[in-house]
Amino acid sequence: MKKVAIQGIAGSFHDIAAREYFRGEEIEIIPCETFSQVFQTIKKDNSIIGVIAIENTIAGSLLQNHNLLKESGLKIAGEQKLRIRHNLVALPGQDISEIKEAHSHPIALMQCGDFLTKNKNIKAVESDDTASSAKRVAEEGIKGHAAICGELAAQIYGLEIIAKGIETNKRNFTRFLIVADPWVVEDMNKGKYPNKSSLVFSLPHEEGSLAKVLSILSYYGMNLTKIQSLPIIGREWEYMFYVNLTYEQYLRYTQALSAISPLTKDLQILGEYEEGRQTV
Repeated sequence: MKKVAIQGIAGSFHDIAAREYFRGEEIEIIPCETFSQVFQTIKKDNSIIGVIAIENTIAGSLLQNHNLLKESGLKIAGEQKLRIRHNLVALPGQDISEIKEAHSHPIALMQCGDFLTKNKNIKAVESDDTASSAKRVAEEGIKGHAAICGELAAQIYGLEIIAKGIETNKRNFTRFLIVADPWVVEDMNKGKYPNKSSLVFSLPHEEGSLAKVLSILSYYGMNLTKIQSLPIIGREWEYMFYVNLTYEQYLRYTQALSAISPLTKDLQILGEYEEGRQTV
């Protein structure tokens, strides 16, 4: 059985992403309060696999997780793209007109802005997590209090879905990374053929340095799917660049890396893996 550390508790979207990625396999979920704790948990037991959100199509990148991954020494084994469906859930037997408060993570509340605007009788209340909000509603047993969360959380904590699919944008996806110790990743990916890579590097603080790297990647047929810059603390106006590439030929990919290596500083491969499935 695989042990999988997630940020959040049972029923959270991290839990759903883990179940989707390891579909058909038996896993044990290890809940963690923070993303930092996920990495600390793996450091204490390097057989544990982690699942961390890295970006959302509406809210953007989770910047702290880029740095946590870079500093951890872990590698990316894969990814899971999950459609985020939010629901208003409460104790059974209530009507939407009876709901006075909706508790959830700030991003989830933001993503359900249109629904909350239309239902002015419902006050949005921020909490740490979607699933923990559902658990709290179930445990406190207060009528008129609801949570905004996924369907799995409602099932686990015995709540009833009052309004389904209340997210404003139906193209709401989160990309999760599957991370682990390098030797675990090597074992997980035996027999698989990577077609995606995540890199991080810095560049000389001079004109055209990024353009040169991007031109080389284009020349070798690399498809740049993401680029994210983060400032380097202590080095004013210098940045780390986090890049995702997809490719068809592994040889061309390695040639591209060799070509950009002299132009970059601190080049690090965070992972080479198969591009993730996307739930619809």
